[in-house]
Amino acid sequence: MTTVPSFPAYRAPAAKQPAELVTLGPDDLGEGDLTVRVRYSSLNYKDGLAVLGKPGVVRQFPLTCGIDLAGEVVDAATDSGFTAGDAVVLTGAGLSETRDGGFAGYARVDATPVVPAPSSLGLWGSMAVGTAGLTAMLCVLRLEQAGVTPEQGPVLVTGATGGVGSFAVLLLSRLGYEVHASTGSADEHQYLRDLGATEIIERDTLTGEPRPLAKERWAGAVDSVGGATLANVLPQIRYSGAVASCGLAGGAGLSTTVMPFILRNVALLGVDSVNAPIELRRAAWSRLDDALSVDDLRAIAVTAGFDDVPALAEKILAGQIRGRVVIEVAPE
Repeated sequence: MTTVPSFPAYRAPAAKQPAELVTLGPDDLGEGDLTVRVRYSSLNYKDGLAVLGKPGVVRQFPLTCGIDLAGEVVDAATDSGFTAGDAVVLTGAGLSETRDGGFAGYARVDATPVVPAPSSLGLWGSMAVGTAGLTAMLCVLRLEQAGVTPEQGPVLVTGATGGVGSFAVLLLSRLGYEVHASTGSADEHQYLRDLGATEIIERDTLTGEPRPLAKERWAGAVDSVGGATLANVLPQIRYSGAVASCGLAGGAGLSTTVMPFILRNVALLGVDSVNAPIELRRAAWSRLDDALSVDDLRAIAVTAGFDDVPALAEKILAGQIRGRVVIEVAPE
């Protein structure tokens, strides 16, 4: 068994209190099949909430923040399916909610939802993708399963400059879809076009009082905003189209009618990445590894130091983060 040294961690001490940078030791690691030397984590909206002590993420205290991690196994149970030295990735699965997360030098985790690090993307690339990219791919899979094909017409991506949105634009364009991207920032139009968007939809056009039915515009949509935006998107989906819903940055409520569902056969598809079963995780990561390169990811992601986490948490909650931020916990 490898001896775990002391290590830094961003730890949420109690409800409504911001996380503190503390030093932990091997006795502070929780239960699990794998002990992982964390090399990288990433910044997500939920991480901003957790680090700043906002409600809705951390459900037991004290707890280490960070819903994503990538690193090397330093110790593994014999029946875990992994051995020391394996490069691994874990997103969601209770990290930073009920289990210690990835904003730490070491983590002990349940092996069940862990996947081998994708061979092409590696550890850094896996965290450039992280929960956001995995969620975007799960949305793409749901649209494909619902029969939405490139031949049926354009697909809308809302919240397009965020982590999920950026990956949805890139992935859908790579798969041959005509992608329309919604944003409220004129400064980001070129960024979205570089990712593959062919048309920019002004966010304000999707925030008014929705009509029961409107002109059919999109064969499908990936929505990470929810609220009024989703309510405005649904009446504009073409017959037998589908919307993959995965977020609530614009609110958890949904004021709509049944008209798109019963008159246009529209499907509203829920997408969750936190509790995705291992078979689905493997399939999604395999597709991501095939579709993306590290060079692609450098157009979306930047790297930040471990000390930058509190300031970055403020920025992501203020909507000041474009794309993805990889947190370098310990250099490879």
